[in-house]
Amino acid sequence: MTLPTTMRAIEITKPGGPEVLAETTCPVPTPGPGQVLIKIAYAGVNRPDALQRTGLYAPPPTASDLPGLEVSGEVVATGPGAEAYLGRTVCALTPGGGYAEYVVCAADHCLPVPDGMPLDQAAALPETYFTVWSNIVMRGGLKAGERFLVHGGSSGIGTTAIQIAKMLGARVWATAGSAAKCEACEALGATAINYRDDDFVNILKAEGGVNLILDMVGGSYIPRNVKALAMEGRLVQIACLEGPKVELNFAQVMMRRLTITGSTLRPQSDLAKAEIASQLRANVWPWLNTDRIGPVMDSEFALGDAAKAHARMEGGDHIGKIVLKV
Repeated sequence: MTLPTTMRAIEITKPGGPEVLAETTCPVPTPGPGQVLIKIAYAGVNRPDALQRTGLYAPPPTASDLPGLEVSGEVVATGPGAEAYLGRTVCALTPGGGYAEYVVCAADHCLPVPDGMPLDQAAALPETYFTVWSNIVMRGGLKAGERFLVHGGSSGIGTTAIQIAKMLGARVWATAGSAAKCEACEALGATAINYRDDDFVNILKAEGGVNLILDMVGGSYIPRNVKALAMEGRLVQIACLEGPKVELNFAQVMMRRLTITGSTLRPQSDLAKAEIASQLRANVWPWLNTDRIGPVMDSEFALGDAAKAHARMEGGDHIGKIVLKV
């Protein structure tokens, strides 16, 4: 196959709102050792893309400065050591560069597209599934029979967390901000809490507290999360949309032997991401192949309409994942 030398892509022209995203032409990247070049069919749209757009989440030094952390498509070229991937249809976690016609990523960050799954849905898997599995299982240690709470239950992360937690045999609660979003959480098997009407702390304390909380809100939610945890409960922080700084009574942490931890995915090493991919392939992909779990899709935009996709995501009305058709 003869590849083009240039491609269409979406660049961040300057830090700012969705309007700073603009179409551009740039060179097609070349895969290095252990890497693959993917001809992109769809790219997922995620909160870290918006943070990068505003100047708050710089890409790693070796990554593309184009936004886009997950894609689906066909491997059309490989570097040394990755030849076995040539011609495969994959979905992949990328360090950046997904808002384009082609992207390079590590071969062992690619996963097969689940049987029968369309490529728009496959592009919605990597960022959320890598994030959820690594945080609620590898870091949070969620087990069957435990009580689990996820905030932002109707988001891409939230809908994925509900499904994986249910798959693991946990009892699941999710917060959301509208009747429609609560209905979406309930449909996936969670007990929904409308945070505009009810206090999740009181509801969950009445249940004996939760064993694990996955939170992306931060701010005022952090001390409330601590109150909602059961003895020896764990709080895993993956974002701080309300802010990263808060006053917290650590006597509660000590007396109830709580664990507070957190992570971000993008800066982790290639080896760490490959281990997450390996665990997903073994533990989650069999469920995706039988349609027992899967991505909840909100909307699709053309690559050139990336600004509209970001506006949709930041407007807060979406339920599930947003993708760009390349």
